[in-house]
Amino acid sequence: MSNKSTSSRAIKDFLAEAEEIIEKLNLDLVALGDGGEGGDVDPDLLNSIFRGAHSIKGLSGMFGFDDISSLAHCMENLLDSLRLGKVTLSTSLIETLFESIELLLALVNGKGEDDTFTLSLAPIQEKIAALLDASSTAEKDPLKTLAIDRNILNVLTEYEEHRLRENVKKGANILLVKVAFDLVSFDQELGELTDSLKKNGEVISTLPCAGDFSDKIAFQILVGSKLDRMDLASKIDRSDAEILVVREVGSKVTTPVPAPVSEPGVKEATSAEQEALGGSLRSISRTVRVDIDKLDSLMNIVGELVLSKGAIVSICDRLKAEGGAEMAADLQKATRVLERRLHDLQKGVMDVRMVPISQLFEKVIRIIRRVANEQGKKVDVDIQGADTELDKLIIEDLSDPLMHIIRNAVDHGVELPAERLAVGKPEKATICLWASQKGNHVVIEIRDDGRGIDPHMVRQKAIEKGLVPDDAELSRDDVFELVLTPGFSTRDEVTDLSGRGVGMDVVKNNISALSGMIELDSEVGEGTTIGITLPITLAIIKALIIKASEKTYAIPINAVMETLMIENRSIRTIERREVIDLRDSTLALMRLGDIFQLPPSTKSSSRSFVVVVGLAEKKMGIVVDDLLGQQDVVIKSLGSTLSFVKGIAGAADLGNQKTVLVLDVGGLMSESLRGESAFYV
Repeated sequence: MSNKSTSSRAIKDFLAEAEEIIEKLNLDLVALGDGGEGGDVDPDLLNSIFRGAHSIKGLSGMFGFDDISSLAHCMENLLDSLRLGKVTLSTSLIETLFESIELLLALVNGKGEDDTFTLSLAPIQEKIAALLDASSTAEKDPLKTLAIDRNILNVLTEYEEHRLRENVKKGANILLVKVAFDLVSFDQELGELTDSLKKNGEVISTLPCAGDFSDKIAFQILVGSKLDRMDLASKIDRSDAEILVVREVGSKVTTPVPAPVSEPGVKEATSAEQEALGGSLRSISRTVRVDIDKLDSLMNIVGELVLSKGAIVSICDRLKAEGGAEMAADLQKATRVLERRLHDLQKGVMDVRMVPISQLFEKVIRIIRRVANEQGKKVDVDIQGADTELDKLIIEDLSDPLMHIIRNAVDHGVELPAERLAVGKPEKATICLWASQKGNHVVIEIRDDGRGIDPHMVRQKAIEKGLVPDDAELSRDDVFELVLTPGFSTRDEVTDLSGRGVGMDVVKNNISALSGMIELDSEVGEGTTIGITLPITLAIIKALIIKASEKTYAIPINAVMETLMIENRSIRTIERREVIDLRDSTLALMRLGDIFQLPPSTKSSSRSFVVVVGLAEKKMGIVVDDLLGQQDVVIKSLGSTLSFVKGIAGAADLGNQKTVLVLDVGGLMSESLRGESAFYV
């Protein structure tokens, strides 16, 4: 293997690892910013962010990416000063860290295309330097008023001393929990006790304690807690624990306690070393990172096996028809075994491709926060169903449309805090990101409680832009569909976020390309809801094979609700649309021959087949000439040269040397319900 290919593979590993660390950094930073608004900083969270910056610095240094390493080093310095209380948590500091993370991500993505790619770091480094220079002014040290043996302070690290100081400032009780453990199980028992103490306060330091404990090992744990000595004792539930009071809120006298004594010549274990005791080289995570191209290749192989199975079934049927019944029976048995194993393999590959939608939602949080801060707006994010799974490729293709919807929600929908207060709303807006699985589809809802969309204004703008005639009669759904049409915008001025006359129509096209459907609803003054319905996967699907206008098509079975045979005389026309009555409701019909401008079928019959398809809450009937049965198919893209074709999701091979077009049900329904008369293919 060449050095070049080895290097290329190593860089791919770096990119995957760096992206994972940056995503975690972003999430932790959002939580830090939210906690900071309440004046409370979680030290464990801050340490996690610090470790993330340190990991990026080390990782990029290994690969010789000095620019990434330099930026991560600057972040590490700022975070370390924040950890030690040398700088205070502020909005400008959080925003500077967010800018640093975005720059890190841009650098990492750039290295993926060209390992010589770089960006100017000077502006962000200057911001970080300014924050470090503007360190908080020295206050009276609260530890000087603490009646604590100086020998305790002498064994604390600078960080531990800072955390002790912060707990005193917050008015916490300072307690020392002394426990002796068996040598055999001390690591597990110490971990359990530490976890219990963390639930009831902050573990400031764990200090080894020398003395005559025979076959035991003793530790003294310095704790800051709102609980007093007796309450803490009841919470940790260890009768052998001795709890000493260092400082108790409300008491006038604080009790000095003896400092832990180190035996001569014995180096005290640091927290990192203690964690290493009894450790293992075995990885904690059982996750294996897999290149999506490899999964695509594997999926193609499975697809070919599916087609081969179909060919074997066909041969089996022919053999039986030609008199080889016994041989055909044996072949059928073998085919059924193959079918079961193939189904298991197909399911296994699909499971590997599935990822939680939280991967996408986590990225969106950063966008919401940044855009809201740029516009002086306050926004909370409500996430539900983040563990709902989608195909990795759908997740990737959904990221840009979702980002555009979110930016529009903050820019158009959410009001400024003063405006919200004036109309009796909370100062902070809420944007909801909800996901749920419904059958073989995933439904994503993006809601805001902002100003909503005024239908009268939308209609007026559409008339001004010539999108609809002056005398057009538009239903509520028609008005909201206008928002999704090319060239429509309610903004008169152009901003970085919106108002350029492009956006929601592109979002709609991108969703349609994923065989999905987008719906919009809004109430003036209450907010806007956008619903996106998507198939769980676009790889291998079961399809209903149909015939219409002498041509064969495939309809994804997850969009098929039922099939009917109807008398042609039962078809009525309402407002130039063909409809039928179906169980006390009216079902609109669509003919593929009309949609694709195909010659009518030469076959005449008094009856027709109707395939009832549905997405989200909408449904429609497709009139077809014949139903040819169900079959597993592998959808192949039509490519960028045919991306303009509407109503077609891709092509599929039926295994009998015949290729058919797969219908895009979402696109067909959306365009047909809007009244489009014909597509061109």
